[in-house]
Amino acid sequence: MLYREAGDFKTSYAKDSQTFPIKFDRWGYWVIMVIAFGVVPFIINDYWVSAVLLPFLIYAIAALGLNILSGYCGQISLGTGGFMAVGAYASYKLMTSFPEVPFFFHVIIAGLITAMVGLAFGLPSMRIKGFYLAVATLAAQFFLVWLFNKVGWFYNYSASGQISAPERTMLGYAVTGPYASASAKYLFCLVFVVLLAWIARNLTRGSFGRKWMAIRDMDIAAEIIGVNPLAAKLSAFAVSSFFVGISGALFFSVYLGAVEVGEAFGIQKSFLLLFMVIIGGLGSIFGSFAGAAFLVLMPVLLKNLLVGTLGWPTDLAVHFEFMIVGGLIVAFLIFEPHGLAQLWRLTKEKLRLWPFPH
Repeated sequence: MLYREAGDFKTSYAKDSQTFPIKFDRWGYWVIMVIAFGVVPFIINDYWVSAVLLPFLIYAIAALGLNILSGYCGQISLGTGGFMAVGAYASYKLMTSFPEVPFFFHVIIAGLITAMVGLAFGLPSMRIKGFYLAVATLAAQFFLVWLFNKVGWFYNYSASGQISAPERTMLGYAVTGPYASASAKYLFCLVFVVLLAWIARNLTRGSFGRKWMAIRDMDIAAEIIGVNPLAAKLSAFAVSSFFVGISGALFFSVYLGAVEVGEAFGIQKSFLLLFMVIIGGLGSIFGSFAGAAFLVLMPVLLKNLLVGTLGWPTDLAVHFEFMIVGGLIVAFLIFEPHGLAQLWRLTKEKLRLWPFPH
């Protein structure tokens, strides 16, 4: 079998602790990168980009951010949709106020602005935790949506209250606006996904990640051994909000093009991202991608199967989708709390030992 460690020797600590210690995994990673950057852009069409690829990439970034906060640091948040709105409106104001600045930097700055907002709303985590922290972040969700609805400066006093992304280019190709090609939008989002996944992986494996996990497992013991709970919790809120803010900026400008805050970033968005993290696996980078892929692909498959093939009414198919998601969340919480990431880990362990029993 291919998936074996026999003969795959490590000669240094760095090689032994690398992200993909098995050679087969490393080759698989580079094959995926080559396909993602060198093949997919030439074969996709508008339907695949709008229905599958862009939602998956953008939600994966948001799930990574929420997983850093909830999965690695143990701080429950129900305000992810509101922080996505901060990233969206920050990018809109930057795009309209500084059109000469490259759009790539607008997205980065929007993430930094969201990180500062996340720091402010992360301060209550020093006094409250668990259910009460979830309620506090839920209050942040409603406050931010209300703020962007009521203060006209955020949407440039538009009569409709909507914000629309002006056309912006990267390397001569339009990535926002009506003339942006499917491949350009896909590649622009893919660059952010790869970059942020690399940052998340290194943060969670380094000193920041160890401090976050110590706070998650037992905050009192972590403080006794020298972990500063204020710095650990606020850094988790800041990094998480940075990721979520970038996803909100991409969701508005590259994916939708025009949004209204209540419809695009309501409480449903916060719950959707929380479900992605639960189903994918708390405290797992791979789980963030698995959860995003599952909850993006499942509605598309159900719609094609139930509505397109079996002729079900659309509203009935939507209700059936809700039932499936709810049932899966309950099933994962009972039978496999670590989600799809744990199932993938067990599968790999079985392959490494096959045909011997485990």
